[in-house]
Amino acid sequence: MSLNGRENLIRWRVRLRHERAIFAIQRFFANCKAKKPGKKGYPQFKKHTRSLEYKTTGWKLSADKKSLTFIDGFEAGTFKLVGSRDLHFYAPTEIKRVRVVRRADGYYVQLCISVERTEEAVPTGKSIGIDVGLNHFYTDSNENTVPNPRYLRKSEKALKRAQKRVSRKKKGSKNRKKAINRLGKKHLKVGRQRKDFAVKTALCVVKSSDFVAYEDLQVRNMVKNYKLAKSISDAAWSQFAQWLQYFGKVYGKTVIAVAPMYTSQDCSACGNAVKKSLSVRTHVCSCGAVLDRDHNAALNILAKGLKQAGIVLNTVGHTEINAWGQTDLYSLVVTSASKPTG
Repeated sequence: MSLNGRENLIRWRVRLRHERAIFAIQRFFANCKAKKPGKKGYPQFKKHTRSLEYKTTGWKLSADKKSLTFIDGFEAGTFKLVGSRDLHFYAPTEIKRVRVVRRADGYYVQLCISVERTEEAVPTGKSIGIDVGLNHFYTDSNENTVPNPRYLRKSEKALKRAQKRVSRKKKGSKNRKKAINRLGKKHLKVGRQRKDFAVKTALCVVKSSDFVAYEDLQVRNMVKNYKLAKSISDAAWSQFAQWLQYFGKVYGKTVIAVAPMYTSQDCSACGNAVKKSLSVRTHVCSCGAVLDRDHNAALNILAKGLKQAGIVLNTVGHTEINAWGQTDLYSLVVTSASKPTG
């Protein structure tokens, strides 16, 4: 690398760190001003960063737009572009950010493109409420369940062995660095498995229904329970909810988050409160309703979501949520979404 190239790279990195510091300080004061509960995100110094971000300069695409090279002196080599999006359909001015991210298994480049993504979807006329849990990943209002994959639990033995190998190596040695890298790859695999499961499950839910209601859970508070924290984190409910919202916008479906209060305690048939502990898995009400606890919660979530969206059912109570005309749901959702607010 030439002297000028190294100086340009140093200037760019200093500028990038300066922008990150300003953003962190602004976010901290914004959280304080909004009186956000919990931690406000006080800026902390980071000696080692795992990403480097470019804007519209410092990088160059190849003629066939299948590889990317940095021209500011960053000696990371040529990156082969692999993805589902063909860059031939996008102008160079639409690429707003180029981010280099270091993972345990190598370097990756992320291209941030300013484009509106929309996909055509066939109306199904179906609506579902989703109750996430630990026994099953989720139970919907039609009593369908999706098993919880528990990727971290299945990989715990391998992770413990890898962690022991790291602890046995001498600090500062090359073998310790290799062991740390192997441990990082195992954690990276678990994270990628979670993401893949969340993406595919959310896509299946959105494609199969026109209206989706789910619980807006405060996972940050739920993981304070030390007995369930690992299982809750392993389930990745927040990631699943984020992908639900994303695919809802892409496919033009209605996805609504409802408050989780009393969804498990209230009866979906008569509305009366039936108090029960977490260990009680069957909902039994004096009105005669007997059903699975999660199924009861999913029915309540669907009813809350429909009410929140302004869709009025023609039935009395919650017992016939799935018995009314499902084919009319799409028109009801469209009409509700087109109503002016305020």
